[in-house]
Amino acid sequence: MFGSSSAVEQSAVRYTIICKFMVDKRTYKDRATYLIKAVAKRRKSLKAQALDYKGGKCAICGYDKCSSALEFHHIDPKQKDFGIGEKGYTRSWEKVKHELDKCILICSNCHHEVHAGQVQLPSVTME
Repeated sequence: MFGSSSAVEQSAVRYTIICKFMVDKRTYKDRATYLIKAVAKRRKSLKAQALDYKGGKCAICGYDKCSSALEFHHIDPKQKDFGIGEKGYTRSWEKVKHELDKCILICSNCHHEVHAGQVQLPSVTME
């Protein structure tokens, strides 16, 4: 019905040889939209995991309404290897988790107040 198995094998070999010598001519420009969306999706997924890992609410005031208003503050800036959302880089979950262990999750308002010296971090995180 479909021909002999040797005909199918010959066709598969021919296809493999053709594919082996084809050069991928796609450019970043051709795939830019797809890649940008893929990276954004990955970053959003990592942030959701990170928020869950750190409790999902501000450690100072308890704010938890809008996830984009929650930020990660390094308790000791000297131990900071990288900013969690810095420059749009994506890293493995293990690396992010290791960096999150050096951070506290706080809302944007509390974060600005901490840097302005108006609010202190909870003593639990400073020990």
